[in-house]
Amino acid sequence: MSEFSEDQIDETRRRGRIEVICGSMFSGKTEELIRRLKRAKFARQHVEIFKPSIDTRYSEVDVISHDSNAIASTPIESSGSILLLSSDKDVIGIDEAQFLDGGLIDVCNRLANQGVRVIVAGLDMDYKGIPFGPIPALCAIADEVTKVHAICVKCGRLAYLSHRLSKSDKRVLLGEQDKYEPLCRTCYQRAMKEAEESEKREDNP
Repeated sequence: MSEFSEDQIDETRRRGRIEVICGSMFSGKTEELIRRLKRAKFARQHVEIFKPSIDTRYSEVDVISHDSNAIASTPIESSGSILLLSSDKDVIGIDEAQFLDGGLIDVCNRLANQGVRVIVAGLDMDYKGIPFGPIPALCAIADEVTKVHAICVKCGRLAYLSHRLSKSDKRVLLGEQDKYEPLCRTCYQRAMKEAEESEKREDNP
């Protein structure tokens, strides 16, 4: 009897590729990243996981999903560190990639061309619906793109993006349900209109 299952054998063959997992907050991006990385580890592959050092919401070193699943990771300041720390690895995972610099695109390409399976997870849009960081370009060069969706908290449809609840206009604002909510396109447009009307009332009491 074979020591590996059919799924595990498939994992060992999937090398030299870029996989992108993108979507809004609360859509399960990190959950899916962790699932794929744990499968690769189970298939006895050499795995390394990176995340931006700016992301300290749950842990300074671990990658942790909203559902509290975790996997050990290496915090990095820039994408260049990935090449330095990923020698002799079969699979590289990168979480919250929207916070990394544009050099990540070349880094992922170089790794994939060297036969490494690169799995990237991140927000494809910011809270204004604007393409975020290197994620859109990574989607363009990826071998596989998986777009995952949260559920709109207003109507229950598939969410479009992460609506910011606070009035901060900083593009990078770490937070969870206290600062963001997933909304579908229609509910997001309605929320923007209500916010605009509220500002007008405040300006003209």
